[in-house]
Amino acid sequence: MSVAIPEFDEKSVDISGLDFSDLEEKYDVKAPKMIDNCVICDGAPIAPEAKAPVLKKVLTKLFSPCGKIEDLYLPLENGKTKGYLIIRFSNAMEAAKAVAQLNGKKLDVKHRLLVNKLTDIDEYVLSGKIQDDFEAPEFPPFTEIGHLNSWLLDPKGRDQFLMNFDQSVGVYWYRKNLENEPVIEPRMQWTSTYMKWSPKGKYLFSMFPQGVQSWGGPEFQRIHRHLHPGVRLIDFSPNEKYLVTLSPEPIMDPMELREELRKDYPFKAEDIGKKLVIWDISIGVPVKTFALPPDLENATRMPWPLIKWSYDDKYCARQGPDAVAIYETEKDFQLLDKKLLKIEGVQDFEFAPAGVRLVNSKKTDPLDVIISYWTPETENQSAKVSVMQIPNKAVLRTIPLVQVQDIKLNWHDSGKYLCCNVTRHTKSKKTFFSNLHIFQLFEKDIPVDKVELQELVLNFKWENRSNKFVTISKSDKGELGASNLGAESNTTTFFDVEEVRVGTGKNLTTLKKWVPLTSISNSFEDISWAPQGRFVILTSFGLASTQLKFFDVEFDGDKPKDQNKKVQSNLKLLTTHNFAGLCELQWESSGRFVTAVSSTWKTKVNNGYTIYDCAGHVLKEEQIDAFKEFQWRPRPESLLTSSDKKRVRKNLKEYAAQFEESDTMDTNAALRDLILKRKQLLAEWTEYRSKTVANLASLNLPDHKGTVAEETIETIKEVVLEEHEEVVE
Repeated sequence: MSVAIPEFDEKSVDISGLDFSDLEEKYDVKAPKMIDNCVICDGAPIAPEAKAPVLKKVLTKLFSPCGKIEDLYLPLENGKTKGYLIIRFSNAMEAAKAVAQLNGKKLDVKHRLLVNKLTDIDEYVLSGKIQDDFEAPEFPPFTEIGHLNSWLLDPKGRDQFLMNFDQSVGVYWYRKNLENEPVIEPRMQWTSTYMKWSPKGKYLFSMFPQGVQSWGGPEFQRIHRHLHPGVRLIDFSPNEKYLVTLSPEPIMDPMELREELRKDYPFKAEDIGKKLVIWDISIGVPVKTFALPPDLENATRMPWPLIKWSYDDKYCARQGPDAVAIYETEKDFQLLDKKLLKIEGVQDFEFAPAGVRLVNSKKTDPLDVIISYWTPETENQSAKVSVMQIPNKAVLRTIPLVQVQDIKLNWHDSGKYLCCNVTRHTKSKKTFFSNLHIFQLFEKDIPVDKVELQELVLNFKWENRSNKFVTISKSDKGELGASNLGAESNTTTFFDVEEVRVGTGKNLTTLKKWVPLTSISNSFEDISWAPQGRFVILTSFGLASTQLKFFDVEFDGDKPKDQNKKVQSNLKLLTTHNFAGLCELQWESSGRFVTAVSSTWKTKVNNGYTIYDCAGHVLKEEQIDAFKEFQWRPRPESLLTSSDKKRVRKNLKEYAAQFEESDTMDTNAALRDLILKRKQLLAEWTEYRSKTVANLASLNLPDHKGTVAEETIETIKEVVLEEHEEVVE
């Protein structure tokens, strides 16, 4: 007898009441314990089994400085090591340290170690981020932007400047006594806050809540988006290779973002929680991220910049407790020598802004990178200022100092001089005064000149192109504080150099000694040198009404009787102007023009700008409602050689006549037409004469003796169209 068995239907069976906990517990695959403590190292030598203990000993010694090694697994196969090993440290921080210090480490000529966290297998392999089959990445279509420095080819050699007012931002050509000619049409909502040029004027950056955008080319097209939500501050490396951004908002986990933002999000898991980012400007990607120091996490005022750069962009550095971290940009921002530069109690440091040629260096050697730093006074030792050579970290010179309250490091633009403005106190600590210690780095043994002052130096500025400087100081009779740093009775002092011969015989040498040229009592607090030197402006900011005093330190005239005859300076007050609500002075790169700016961000008085020439003559003045900022476009260093510059100076009158003619043609339409007509008639006559001479030559006429040689004499007659005389006080 056969029995029909009904067909099994899994949908009709209710298994919700069954208990599978015993099976789940039996077959559950548990994650290995302390996997965060483990690193995997590829690239190790493949050695015979007999040499495995020696190899294990060598690798243990290599990884031991990173932390306590609890286990080192070196697998074998077919009587040989497999070329990788797994190391378990006592904690995850030690494992991370091993990755940071030893990834990329060159073991010998043929072997380079690749160290990664073991958890990276989950993130990149098991998660499916890495496919078995190669898929070519999608490249965005190429967009033609144009030459980023094309503006330097302007036939008239004009400068550009940026204005930000109301909700509009515009870039304009500057021509004296003419209306602003836009380079492009002003754009609305180009930035949410401010704009900023890169140091040499190649890029323009705008700020937005989601990050920074770079612009360039003749039409200022967008180049890259640097996505960094909440960005507030930006800075650049000296050669425009890198951009630094800071946001108070920590970098988020990409999985927490909206889908449209996640696609272009540039940060990785190791960047989560950090706030400071370094970007490669040319490709628009982050190359290094940092967490803020604990003392700055909730700071209301942020010291800026937090990253400082060497003059050639090869090194960058940041300060930490008892150490300075120096990174090599050309080696994926790894720490120099794989370790911090330990300096106990370091308070501040600065790179020299230019390469320095030390006495013991050969002319064929590259210029040296120099860093300066200072440490405070303690019970057992004095305060110290040191200069160090990078990358060998050799200390070139150190000076001890006592009774020190503060030190400010002021490098000369050439890198030849370092002035340490040392704020000192008496033994009672009730009176403060300043000493200036000036390192001469290009001299043998780096001598230091000391300038002793009886007053407290509030401001110090080098002249960019010489060894002159200016100080603003004040007598301090009480405790150091804001109430004693007012500007009611400040003293401005101009310093220049005397040549002093020291030593005897073969050791006779000439050193520089700084001496005061003259002192002026006033209420100024700010010093603004022209980029090419010679002219300087004294003023104050933040006042409802202030004065701008224009000085020439190389005046072409007789020196006053009270000035030091041993120095080259010849100081002359050129003019004085009043400017209400002054917020900023902006020099044009050549030093020909300077702009006084009143911004609505800081004051509601006299918003707008005034452009002066270097001697203080007013060239252009404009008041604009809701005016925010004015910025001259920076220029790169000149490509002219020393001989080219010498030839220009020699023929300066000829070039000046051409520029005056061009300026006159722009400002006077009738005269412009007359000059163009004369030039056209001269060109027509020259063309006619050339054709006639060529026609005569083609006729092969006999050359009769006694024929008088023809001579053409061209006379240029200068006519003074307008003359204006002004008495300079």
